[in-house]
Amino acid sequence: MHGSRIGWRAALVAAATLVAAVPATGALAQPTTSGAPTSVVVADGVTQPVFGYADAVRQRVFVTSDVDTDGDGALDKVAMDIIRPAASDQGLRVPVVMDASPYYSTVCRGNETECKGDVDGDGLNDKWPLYYDNYFVPRGYAVVLLDMIGTNNSTGCPVTGGRADNISAPTAIDWLNGRRKGFDAAGQEVVAGWHNGKTGMIGKSYDGTLANAAAASGVDGLSTIVPISAISSWYDYSRSNGLVTRANNYSGSLANTVTNPARRAYCAPVRAQLGVDGDDVTGDYNDFWAERDYLPHADQVKASVFVVHGINDDNVRADHFSKWWEALAERDVPRKLWLTGTGHIDPFDFRRAEWVDTLHRWFDFWLQGIDNGIMAEPMADIERLPDVWETAKTWPLPHTQPTQVWLQPAKGAVAGGLSVKPFAGKAAETFQDTPTMSQTNAIRHPSDPQANKANRLVYLSQPLKAPLHISGTPYVKINATVNGEDTSFAGLLVDYGTRERFSTTGDGVRTLTTEDCWGESANWGGHAEEACYKQVAKNVASNPQELVTKGIIDGLNLDSLSVSTPLVPGAKNEVDVRLMPEDYVFETGHQIGVVLLGSYSGYSSRAKQTRADITVHFDRSRIELPIVGGRQAAVAAGL
Repeated sequence: MHGSRIGWRAALVAAATLVAAVPATGALAQPTTSGAPTSVVVADGVTQPVFGYADAVRQRVFVTSDVDTDGDGALDKVAMDIIRPAASDQGLRVPVVMDASPYYSTVCRGNETECKGDVDGDGLNDKWPLYYDNYFVPRGYAVVLLDMIGTNNSTGCPVTGGRADNISAPTAIDWLNGRRKGFDAAGQEVVAGWHNGKTGMIGKSYDGTLANAAAASGVDGLSTIVPISAISSWYDYSRSNGLVTRANNYSGSLANTVTNPARRAYCAPVRAQLGVDGDDVTGDYNDFWAERDYLPHADQVKASVFVVHGINDDNVRADHFSKWWEALAERDVPRKLWLTGTGHIDPFDFRRAEWVDTLHRWFDFWLQGIDNGIMAEPMADIERLPDVWETAKTWPLPHTQPTQVWLQPAKGAVAGGLSVKPFAGKAAETFQDTPTMSQTNAIRHPSDPQANKANRLVYLSQPLKAPLHISGTPYVKINATVNGEDTSFAGLLVDYGTRERFSTTGDGVRTLTTEDCWGESANWGGHAEEACYKQVAKNVASNPQELVTKGIIDGLNLDSLSVSTPLVPGAKNEVDVRLMPEDYVFETGHQIGVVLLGSYSGYSSRAKQTRADITVHFDRSRIELPIVGGRQAAVAAGL
């Protein structure tokens, strides 16, 4: 696999030479008799908007898949709406920007909830959600909005991350590259003679998840993906280390949401089976979840990957990007990362101008073959404070080292301590698990009169003497005994100290009344397909503390996520709690806090009801922090 990537830069440089040679330095391409260009125009390293949008070709194509999700005896069909420059019918070969989605007729897309729509009833799409079509079609791209199997104009029933979801886009890519047959609504065969063989996928949330799934399939012709706030393992989405963190049969609930209302009753048996196979009783990892896990298949990825994720995303949590990123890094996949301090938000709505420019250059490089230098730029962009960005050569940041910071007993104080030196001696502290612990109460400073003293343990650093920067994934590692056979173990990392922070309100952003425009507009069938969108601004807070990151594990799954094993009352357990990844700077004068809990309603809506007593022993109990500068930086900060 690695060998297939060795010449990627040389191949792209050669392709760039071919593309750029036609329009030279941005002069108009060779016109047709009507004066319209027939070749891509490049200036300043990017494609220029020389093709018409109002006269763009629109198509709806249906491709037969290999699955029959509804059991009706007919293989499911994948529907896609295509818009491309008119010049692509005159010899211009264009790449595809594809947004595969289950949402086009239900939840819809973007900050302004745009749905697909055939306004004039001619069987072709008139309403094109998002700006991809308006912006990229005039620059020599085809845009494909694909309906995932079981949704909108595709047939079958959705299976929430299962095989039918995963093959929806590869089925279309096979057609684009001549490996499958496609047909129009009248049953006439349609071919993609206009395609240049390269497809890039993009999308937020479920859409980005479909991009991850397609890349993990290794399908030929998928050149790049841009997953935004995307899932890399559906188990991690509705579970957390053995705990069921969402509602019963969440897979079936989501499948119901994305199914057209008229077909929901028809697809009910499929949804019911999702609930059975997902096993909400134990929360264990099984074959159902393995089918929905893309991480083990990272070695199949041939596409480059541009990951975008919110470090404070509490919907698709940040471990989805970090585990995927780690797997891609191990295989030296060409990649790029934007890490924002907002939540479940599209970069078009948190850094608009820079995003459109960067995405444009990314697609030009990987799909048009234009060597514009984007791969020589720093790999990672990180939002340090609201609208304050830094770049890094890679992520986690260079010179980051896992550093052991040891828990110290309270000895009658309001909280225990933290130190790079292990505790010498024997000591233990006990608290009682409670299923009603809220996140607000969990992170209160121990000196707060409202702080909970019975259902958590807190360990505080002294006020820091210097900033301390973490970059990567922390782990809480404790020795614990329990007076029962089951409980949960949770760990939280907290910053105590007032400063300007990302607000959690609205996932960190708010919509303004002003608009700006990104691309061309047109009028089809009396409907104005326009490229103007409301602007968005950051929500900022200034609080005395901030939850930096968190994690939880089921005590029944300490040894395996696939098998539940009861705890032995009174026996010591080595508990490793992987927290969500972070890139965070604790400022001088602030205190670092480590909070230990059992159940944690702020993480899981289905907390256990055991109310077990949990005893933490101080031999080997610690938090492992990924500190930039390692132990030396920790000592300099006063730990």
